[in-house]
Amino acid sequence: MAEPKVRLDKFLFFSRAVKSRTLAQKLIEAGAIRVNSERTLSTDRQVGAGDVLTMALPNRLLVWRILAPGTRRGPASEAAALYEDLSPKA
Repeated sequence: MAEPKVRLDKFLFFSRAVKSRTLAQKLIEAGAIRVNSERTLSTDRQVGAGDVLTMALPNRLLVWRILAPGTRRGPASEAAALYEDLSPKA
């Protein structure tokens, strides 16, 4: 059985990286998100466990390894279980 995948904009919303899917779509379309070191401009790019996201957000750089794609935007503790933070320490 194939690993479950989810749209990139949904993952960013479910994981609480951004406050809305609209904001996630704007970040992706602006080229601020890389999936496995490749810049993507496609909001419907499918991501799943094992993919590494590099996000250039205002005032910070985040690097996350996806552990699970998620199915909803839940509480922060649930969202934190969706990824492993590999961001460089400042």
